[in-house]
Amino acid sequence: MSYVLGIDGGGSKTVCILMDDTHQVLGRGVAGASNYQSIGIEAALQSIQTAIHIAVDNAQNLTQPVNISAICLGLAGVSRPEDIKVVKLLLKQLKNNKNLPINWTLTESNIVICHDALIALVGGIGHPIGIVVAAGTGSIVFGRNHQGQTKRVGGWGYILGDEGSAYKIAIAGMQAALKSYDGREISTSLIASFKEHFRLASIEDLIEVIYRQDLGVKEIAALAPIVDLAAAEGDEVANKIIDDAVKELVKATSTVIEAIFTFDSVVEVVTTGSVWQGRCKIQERFAISLAKIFPRIKVLFPESEPAYGAGLLALQRL
Repeated sequence: MSYVLGIDGGGSKTVCILMDDTHQVLGRGVAGASNYQSIGIEAALQSIQTAIHIAVDNAQNLTQPVNISAICLGLAGVSRPEDIKVVKLLLKQLKNNKNLPINWTLTESNIVICHDALIALVGGIGHPIGIVVAAGTGSIVFGRNHQGQTKRVGGWGYILGDEGSAYKIAIAGMQAALKSYDGREISTSLIASFKEHFRLASIEDLIEVIYRQDLGVKEIAALAPIVDLAAAEGDEVANKIIDDAVKELVKATSTVIEAIFTFDSVVEVVTTGSVWQGRCKIQERFAISLAKIFPRIKVLFPESEPAYGAGLLALQRL
């Protein structure tokens, strides 16, 4: 029996699964963020080590140390050759850690280092052909065709991009509430919603919450469900924000399709991330809009999590 590790390292958490060569998940571990671009190498390494330790410890009826024959690290922020070099050094440190309950039997050919969008695609569809539209705290669209050609759109972060993300939806919601309060926007329930959420006496106090409490990207992105709920309840302003997010995600997806697929291709498009889990039927809106341009597109919810996709990619190297 051979064992592999699949690692999904993102900006908010790290998930590791231990899988055998029959595709059975034997253990799963979750730890903190491991996007080294934002938290640094040492913090990323610590999160990955912790996730691996938990995954192996959770495995039933396995003698430790477990022999790991292949590994896939699908990490946010890893897309350039320089990033691959950094992750290879990180992996070297992992292999030198004697406290992990693992024996490494890795060769260069048994190691996969890739962007987390690829493992989300493989986990979501079960194979590496198609498109993943990831919209969570941030956003990115990534596709791969039968010839192995890939195309990425977005993923530039909350300042330079992330259109259609939870962060941008939340920011648009707060801006709309303040515009409405000013009289620059029509009446919206978002004023009352944000006041209730933050327990504000006046929506003017939102400025203190955002600027003086120094809310981070993740904390702001977590406010997106307020806009989603208002849209689901029929608020016109909130629905426009959601529609604008859909337009951006459709545009990004269309760009990927046009770059690496033919117009009449049957392409599976998997949607991952918190934005798609809301109550305002955003995936349905997205699917309808995309089908008007590409009638043969199939929009799906993911079959499995990205870490499982990482495990499948690792198994291909055995």
